[in-house]
Amino acid sequence: MRICVVGSGGREHALALALAPTADVVVAPGNPGMDDVDRSDVAPDRLQADLWVIGPEAPLVDGLADRVRGHGGLAFGPGADGARLEGSKAWMKDLLVSARVPTAASQTFADIGPALQYLRAIPGPWAIKTDGLAAGKGVLVTGSADEAARDVEAKLSGKAFGDAGRRIVIEEALSGQEFSAMAICDGRRAYPLAAAQDFKRVGDGGTGPNTGGMGAYAPVPFVGDRLMGQVMERAILPTLHALRKRGIDFRGVLYAGIMLGEEGLQVLEFNVRFGDPEAQVVLPLWSGDVTASLAAAASGTLSDHNAPIFSPGAAVCVVLATPGYPEDPRPGARIDGLDEARAVPGVKLYAAGVGQERGGDLVTAGGRVIDVVGTGTTVGAARRVAYRAAGMLSWPDMVYRSDIAEPPTAGSTE
Repeated sequence: MRICVVGSGGREHALALALAPTADVVVAPGNPGMDDVDRSDVAPDRLQADLWVIGPEAPLVDGLADRVRGHGGLAFGPGADGARLEGSKAWMKDLLVSARVPTAASQTFADIGPALQYLRAIPGPWAIKTDGLAAGKGVLVTGSADEAARDVEAKLSGKAFGDAGRRIVIEEALSGQEFSAMAICDGRRAYPLAAAQDFKRVGDGGTGPNTGGMGAYAPVPFVGDRLMGQVMERAILPTLHALRKRGIDFRGVLYAGIMLGEEGLQVLEFNVRFGDPEAQVVLPLWSGDVTASLAAAASGTLSDHNAPIFSPGAAVCVVLATPGYPEDPRPGARIDGLDEARAVPGVKLYAAGVGQERGGDLVTAGGRVIDVVGTGTTVGAARRVAYRAAGMLSWPDMVYRSDIAEPPTAGSTE
């Protein structure tokens, strides 16, 4: 089977390598750091393939899966109708309420005056979210009324996130233990993947602005089979059913951000693709045939026979970023130490924002540059592998967190 993995980041690199043992894989467009997979600059829907696995949210919202299916192709990823679940947080909240999925109460605003009035009427802390796509950076959680008001004005005026922020969702911030629960779906059936926990803020201890993700680990110690079963019954399956009632045949990944607090589990958000960097720690633990599972989901034939299977052990991802990330990333520096890091036993390097100079040197070309993944029998062992390899990589003013999957931090929320 020939598979086209759509995207250019670390998630897509991880997908390509997970699919490669049982398929002929090409990544479109990929990046020069993916020197162990085939890449193509041809538009994905013009390539010849048997299956398209679409990584990022933007092409899904733009209808790439619809175009692939319109040409008779098989796509792992929802059409534009199902992608609204991530493309519009207001639409998502409406669907969750209709499906009786537990989630924080919220209201949607397009005008500053009513938004500020609502902000003053509900107790803090608050979560203020862009309605549209913002690359994982469009959420502010704060207990400061002044900071919340400034964020509302910046988003609704278009200064912060352009059109993506001209409509916002305001909700009371939830507290508790947060984790990421992903499931692959074939329109009617869904099977869970290993739970993961990611680290969104740029600085140690959950400080600084939100990013696309500075690291992750899997599995999550407090998420056992019983809790994951509750996530499936209360969040994933009701959402899949609600989509189907609206005429939406959802085939791909349903990703639920879950908060486990005093009131039980609640859904923070839904995404419609593999998490990044959660995919980088879940895929190395997938011991079954990834190709068979994704192809079955795309064709509507998921069953116990081709369901995901995960091995014992753990994986920890440490994201290495450019100086200034996420607000003002400054790329263009040579990446040193790649060969030494790759030689560390149990390590996997996934290229995220990597470019190449004319002389052949690999350079930083985005905010997040390299995802360093350590694997081991325990989270602690995997963490040691990841940080050992991360210490061998360098460029000027490289940014990374030193507390990913640290025992006192694991299980906390940011």
